[in-house]
Amino acid sequence: MPPSSTNITEILRAWAGGDSDALGHLAPIVYSELRVIASRYMARERKDHTLQPSALVNEAFLRLMDGQTVDWQDRSHFFALAANIMRRILVNHAIARRASKRGSGAVRVTLDEFAAPGWDRDDTLLQLNAALEALQAFDARKAQIVELRFFAGLSVEESSALLKVSPQTVLRDWSIAKSWLAREMNR
Repeated sequence: MPPSSTNITEILRAWAGGDSDALGHLAPIVYSELRVIASRYMARERKDHTLQPSALVNEAFLRLMDGQTVDWQDRSHFFALAANIMRRILVNHAIARRASKRGSGAVRVTLDEFAAPGWDRDDTLLQLNAALEALQAFDARKAQIVELRFFAGLSVEESSALLKVSPQTVLRDWSIAKSWLAREMNR
């Protein structure tokens, strides 16, 4: 039987409180869910990508452990931060790969086209990241909702609980954010 959100939250808080054993308990519990998030990310990447979901999970987990003190709110907060870190790892990987190419130019697509086969996914990921960063500057909550819903795969209810807003607000902001990102990516 999978551990409850309460158990994960308790372990996260113990870890944040300095309990070094908590990390050993946390890793096996959250690994499969982190792998699902990583698999979602990698499904949008090009087929010959050098990172595998397991490597993405391991790198994200290392960054989560990297001496940062986080006041963990709950399970959703942990997975939202993990998804954000995974996105940043892939963006950094795409930047490095793009820098090694000669004459690469950005391909403009909509958010829905991001997962379409045949696009240069490194450029598209960089473009999506730039649009998401612009959205963050314009409206931080809408950017958070995109990260939670699109990248972390959280439900409307999980997103609303994490952000402490109503599910209707999440749905409204999600709709506006998708339109805003599509417009930005088509510029």
